[in-house]
Amino acid sequence: MTARAAFWAILYFGLILLPMLVLLFAGERAPGRGFWFELSMGLGFAAMAMFAAQFALTARFRRATHPFGIDVLYDFHRILAIAALAIVLGHWVILFVGFRETVGPIDPRVAPWEITLGRVALGCFAIVVVTSEFRKRLRLEYGLWRYIHAGLAVIGFIAAVGHIGGVGYYTDTALKQTLWLAITLSFLGLIAWTRIGKPVQQLRQPWRIVENRPERGGAYSLVLEPEGHDGFGHLWRPGQFAWLTLRASPFALREHPFSMATPPEEGPRLAFGIKPQGDFTAMARDARPGEIAYLDGPYGVFTIDRFPDAPGFVFVAGGIGITPIVANLRAMAARGDRRRATLFYCNPTWDAVAYREDLEALSQRMDLHIVHVLEEPPEDWTGEAGLLDGEILERHLPEDRRGLVAFLCGPPPLTAAAQGVLVELGLAPSRIESELFELV
Repeated sequence: MTARAAFWAILYFGLILLPMLVLLFAGERAPGRGFWFELSMGLGFAAMAMFAAQFALTARFRRATHPFGIDVLYDFHRILAIAALAIVLGHWVILFVGFRETVGPIDPRVAPWEITLGRVALGCFAIVVVTSEFRKRLRLEYGLWRYIHAGLAVIGFIAAVGHIGGVGYYTDTALKQTLWLAITLSFLGLIAWTRIGKPVQQLRQPWRIVENRPERGGAYSLVLEPEGHDGFGHLWRPGQFAWLTLRASPFALREHPFSMATPPEEGPRLAFGIKPQGDFTAMARDARPGEIAYLDGPYGVFTIDRFPDAPGFVFVAGGIGITPIVANLRAMAARGDRRRATLFYCNPTWDAVAYREDLEALSQRMDLHIVHVLEEPPEDWTGEAGLLDGEILERHLPEDRRGLVAFLCGPPPLTAAAQGVLVELGLAPSRIESELFELV
């Protein structure tokens, strides 16, 4: 796993650096420009390569996502987008301060067309980053944000290609033109795959909703079965998730990621654990049996299958974050896995504990120790109360913690605090897994 992760990381950064090195240093260099001008050009090419690579990070290529987990790659995608925007701003600032004549007038009616395209690209990328970072504060509905995000990213990239081609000096040789053509065609290929290829695959493999049953705490189990195909088959691992499209074509950018509460041992039918917290999740609550849905998956590495040598497991869940953990526990029970599993399940009240009866039934089939932690327990409560802390964890974890693997899924403050305490209690950081998705 580590070797494959290193390979993909080296390949990614190599693809970013290669265009910059070739475009800047193959052939003649611009005379009389000096260090700052060359630095500005280098920043521009680096940012362009980074923005192009962003499409690859979100294309969901299974081989590339497997070593890291697609949730980690999406978080990496977000961080690199901010970095790329900062780099391209540096490109513009250097030119504006030191080489004002190259920037030209702001008025697009008199400015050179290639300079105007550069400004369009910069504006599109800036809006993409800002709306992504502050979507909730801006109260952008998830589906609308996806259209804005995808549309402006494509427009920005095309404008940037035109800008670089129009400036011309750094694409004046056959080698540079070939490289730039390859980058552009790769970009178009990624767009074609993600916006046409994948949706066509999903249309050919629809799923049908067979049940939508309420769970405790306002959650729902949306149960689907494959329609005319075998489902996820050998690709499926317990604890994974898939992108779900409801009441829309897979071409419509209306998909949303949800964890599956069922393991492959109970397939091909599967169930998503969903709690209404936004526009799409409210739609999922209202979905009815008989409706057709589309799935893209399975994805994720939040699975016990990655640790066959683990002597036992620690699970920490908050609210609906129990969903992928339930899938892992159900897999252990179905396989007759007798390794000890300790579950710390945090909820505001006893009535909010989703899958409560299922968890109790699982504890009768396997070596599962359940610790419920309630913020507002009932008067006759004898279990743990308040917020999960080191004392609660230490009180219920086995004394021999060497080699234990922990899985954390819930609100970020809970998982961050639990991770820190588990490390203090002796668990290796490399054996603590967290889900990072927080989309509603």
